[in-house]
Amino acid sequence: MKLKLHPKSALAKGAFDGGSITEIKPIAFPGEGGAIKRLGPLFYWAWATAPNGGVIGLHPHRGFEIMSYVLDGELGHYDTLGTKSRVGAGGAQVMRTASGVSHEEHMLGSPTVFYQIWFEPDMRKALQEPAAYQEVRHGDFPETEPAEGVRVKEVLGAGSPVDITVDAGMWEVTLQPGAVWEYAPVEGRGGAVLVARGNGSARGGEEAIAWKAEEFVEIHGDGSPVAFTGGGQGAVIHVVEVPLEVPWALYEK
Repeated sequence: MKLKLHPKSALAKGAFDGGSITEIKPIAFPGEGGAIKRLGPLFYWAWATAPNGGVIGLHPHRGFEIMSYVLDGELGHYDTLGTKSRVGAGGAQVMRTASGVSHEEHMLGSPTVFYQIWFEPDMRKALQEPAAYQEVRHGDFPETEPAEGVRVKEVLGAGSPVDITVDAGMWEVTLQPGAVWEYAPVEGRGGAVLVARGNGSARGGEEAIAWKAEEFVEIHGDGSPVAFTGGGQGAVIHVVEVPLEVPWALYEK
């Protein structure tokens, strides 16, 4: 088991719309820095904040599977497929960009806060397919309470309605103070954990770390569990799990 903490200072930074939208990026584009280059097919992860709204104008994408997951506010999406979509907190906008699509994003809340996460699929197949868009509301995602003081929302995975081709899981985990959630990625898979709120600790085997909001934790699994414990403030963390190696990866960073 390998646990590595990346502090906020190690995350890349970015901005759009004259600085009205700011980002921290645990996994950034080439040349931007970031805590790590990529994790298997997990290619990019940005945490965007728009205190008073903002716009990212029309721009193209090809190939990548891109999810915008809204933490606060409301996010508008418009694209060249003819889509007009507005999703509030806890919802997601998902693009399989495939052979190509252009879109724009409008931050409609004060504030609007969201993640944008990119996965690299098998490009040889993806670029031959038509682009597609999917809107998922907060209430469409399954939630469980596997332990006292723990709530888990499945954003990606077998129980999620999100339709992507990449093998990935994602969970939003809410921990009350002192509550414990156990997570065990098998050997060959890894987890990327972004702390949205609060503080706590993680222990896996002989390794232990303490974490707080806006920090990033990298996990390389061996099948043994990692125990995440909510600190005195409680916490909300987001965990993305992927295979550590993908044979088709074209974009090395």
